[in-house]
Amino acid sequence: MIVSDWIWVSSLRATGADFTFYPYSNTSGALVVPEKSTIHSIKDLKGKRLGIAGGELDKNWLLLQAMAQKEQLDLNASVEKTFGAPPLINEQIKQNRVDAVLNYWHFAARLEAQGYRQIIDGRGILKGLGIAENVPSIGYVFKQSWAANHKQAINSFFKASKQAKNRLCTSDEAWQKVIPLTQTDDLPTQTKLRQRYCEGGIEQWGEQEQQAAARIYTMLRTLSNNQLTGKSESLQPGTFWSDK
Repeated sequence: MIVSDWIWVSSLRATGADFTFYPYSNTSGALVVPEKSTIHSIKDLKGKRLGIAGGELDKNWLLLQAMAQKEQLDLNASVEKTFGAPPLINEQIKQNRVDAVLNYWHFAARLEAQGYRQIIDGRGILKGLGIAENVPSIGYVFKQSWAANHKQAINSFFKASKQAKNRLCTSDEAWQKVIPLTQTDDLPTQTKLRQRYCEGGIEQWGEQEQQAAARIYTMLRTLSNNQLTGKSESLQPGTFWSDK
C-alpha cells in the first residue's frame, strides 16, 4: 500500500493494472505571495514571475490556468514561469526571485507561518471551476484483488487511520508526539502545518464526490492534452475502492 492520487490509479487501470484508491486527504496546494504584495487575485498575476512546484503537468497549475481562462487571462503566456522542486520554489520567493508561488500544501503552510499570504488553494480553484464537492487530493493505493479477499483487514486499517488523524487534530498530547516529523522548532510553523493538515479531513465520500472527480478528470485530460491522464477518455471504473 502506498499514498498517491487517483489520476495515477485511473491511468494504471487503463493499462489493465489491478490498483484502486481510497481517500486520505483533500488538503491541497496553494498560491502564496509576500504579505505586502500587490497581488490579490489571479488576474494580478499578469506580467509577474511565478514559481511552480513540479512541472507543466502539475494538477494545480493546470487547473489554475483553467480558472484564469474563465477570466479571459492566458496565464501560461502572461507570467514568467519557474518550475522546480517544492523546497527550491520556496527559496525562490524568499530570495525575491519570483513574485508568487504555487506550491504543495505543506510548503505553502511553511510560508504562511512566516507571514506570506495565501491567494487561493486547490479547493478554491475547483470551486471557481464549478466543483463544489470536496474531492480528495491523495489517498491509499492498493491491489483491488487483495483488498477484496481481506475486507475486514483493510476496513479496520481505514478506520484506524481516520481515528489517528482525528486524534492528531483534537489531542495536543498526540500532536506533540509527531512534531519531530515536521522538522522545525518554530511554533507558528508547527501550528500552521497542523491547521492545514486537519483541514484536509475527509468528511464525505460517496457517489456525488466520485462524480465530481470524474468531471475533474475530464478537465485535466483536456488541459494536459492527455499527457497527465493517459489516453483513456474517462475515469476508469474501479478507480475508487468499494467493499460492496
